[in-house]
Amino acid sequence: MAQIFSNDVEAADALKQAYANLKKEIAKVVVGQDDVVRLVLTGIFCQGHSLLVGVPGLAKTLLVQTIATSLDLDFKRIQFTPDLMPSDIVGAETMDKERNFQFVKGPIFANIILADEINRTPPKTQAALLESMQEYAITIAGKQYELPRPFFVLATQNPIEQEGTYPLPEAQLDRFMFNIWLDYPSYQQEVEIVKSTTADDVKKVTKVLTAEEIVTFQHLVRRVPVADNVVEYAVKLSQATRPAAGNKIANDYLEWGAGPRASQYLVLGAKCNALINGKYSPDIEDVQAVARPVLRHRIVRNFKAEAEGMSVDSLIEKLL
Repeated sequence: MAQIFSNDVEAADALKQAYANLKKEIAKVVVGQDDVVRLVLTGIFCQGHSLLVGVPGLAKTLLVQTIATSLDLDFKRIQFTPDLMPSDIVGAETMDKERNFQFVKGPIFANIILADEINRTPPKTQAALLESMQEYAITIAGKQYELPRPFFVLATQNPIEQEGTYPLPEAQLDRFMFNIWLDYPSYQQEVEIVKSTTADDVKKVTKVLTAEEIVTFQHLVRRVPVADNVVEYAVKLSQATRPAAGNKIANDYLEWGAGPRASQYLVLGAKCNALINGKYSPDIEDVQAVARPVLRHRIVRNFKAEAEGMSVDSLIEKLL
């Protein structure tokens, strides 16, 4: 059962401690990737979905599985392939022995969904996730089925191998709160990884939070007070990515900018980032701490930016 807190300050302190405990458990299995872990857990506490992008072998799938193990939640993994059908994700109506139709639930009916290599399936199947990610429900044969709460989609994607892949459309990318890039480990981290993975030693991860506790913390994050200047900064940052707004960087290098959902996620992410760092209200630094993963999949570079080798992250850096 979820803990009952006497006030929001007590709940905020409990969230900070829960975050520290989760990091400790995840670190038993996943070496390094501290910023990635912070962002994925922030997304979970904000009731947001995350897209993890990185080359093979950087423990994307292992990270998601470890997080799922540390949370007392129902976890399902969907391996996306070119022949995957929408019914393989959401389920389908079948006929029983009495010739009555009954709905057989698909793997989407879980708390945490690992959408592994999400860009390896055609757009028709990718679109099967759209309603679930936005409405937390799916519609089959005109009937809507609610998904269990909490519900998160944690998707992985390989950025270098493009043969046989289907790029995610902007509408689907916008459903993800964060686009998280995973980088190579440092020399010392890689030494530690090799030592731990080549030994006959299985690390056991302890469950830290229940579904009820996570939902409680999600509501807490939304109740966090935010100063007007922080909200205004988040909105100005989102608008600065839009060429129509008159920003020079956007005019010179961007074709499309971020929509209002980016502003919402900047504020939500800042609230959670403040709580896990022991603050009861976010400041501008907290907005900046989540700006890159919130914006990088919501802005589109133009030809000039690509010709000059301007990366998405370097453009966000200039806007910040």
